[in-house]
Amino acid sequence: MNQEVAARFAVPHSAWQQLRTNRDWLGFWFMLPAAAFLLAFLVYPLGLGIWLSFTDARIGTPGNFIGLENYEWIIGDSKFQTAVFFTLLYTLVASAFKFAIGLYLALLLNQSMPLKAIVRAIVLIPFIVPTVLSAIAFWWIFDPQFSVISWSLKKLGWIQGNINFLGDAWNARWSVIFANVWRGVPFIAISLLAGLQTLPPSLYEAATLDGATRWQMFRYVTYPLLTPIIAVVMTFSVLFTFTDFQLIKVLTNGGPAGSTELMATMSYNTAILGSRIGEGSAVSTAMVPFLLAAIMISWFGLQRRKWQQGEGND
Repeated sequence: MNQEVAARFAVPHSAWQQLRTNRDWLGFWFMLPAAAFLLAFLVYPLGLGIWLSFTDARIGTPGNFIGLENYEWIIGDSKFQTAVFFTLLYTLVASAFKFAIGLYLALLLNQSMPLKAIVRAIVLIPFIVPTVLSAIAFWWIFDPQFSVISWSLKKLGWIQGNINFLGDAWNARWSVIFANVWRGVPFIAISLLAGLQTLPPSLYEAATLDGATRWQMFRYVTYPLLTPIIAVVMTFSVLFTFTDFQLIKVLTNGGPAGSTELMATMSYNTAILGSRIGEGSAVSTAMVPFLLAAIMISWFGLQRRKWQQGEGND
């Protein structure tokens, strides 16, 4: 009783003292350093890039506000149109192949097999090798004179001359897509393998007792339970592929004749090498709607899945 009376007439703490001692604000204090880091190194550069896209800034000069002139220029520029086309082609084709191969490897590594640890380590090699080093290796593999692929095919008698992998527009496009698939498969395979190992074995035992085939178990047990993980992994894969820079820069530098130019490499070449900061910023800002669309498609897909399963929205 005395404690209740004392608490009723106690002097209230100041707002700052409550923030310091309130347990509900503990999470806020832990998140504050991360929020400051994101503001300094993510939000500020993004906002600055968007602002520069509305100016005629060049290296060494701040520039003046010119409205939408930079966007009018890039929309009518054939190089930008080619870069958008190849960026979408590069992202869609590479992501599709990475998902198919990665899912197959994950299902394979999830089975009992000899030397599974060694096979898993081999699968991880492309992900461990630095991008620049792997790009140089592929540059040697696709070299028009010393290509090991051309040499092997000539020894087999399948071709007469060397294949011009990086000198022909479409050959170069398929070559860089192949290199990106090689690098990206381990990330998807290991991520999906981790998801597969969390699935309860009792579901497979029940499906086996019901006479389900391996395809039916995958279709009605594995795939539905793995869908949330697939959505998250593929979202990251699409974002990484869409914003790829190092592989293209080292392997082809956008050539031949801009046929393998991505929006990311075009932004760099325009802003840094061409000293046109405003136009380069407009190219990079034009990437944002595509990235947001990929995130929203994944989010709506997950929400639709929850609705079908009768779960509430988080």
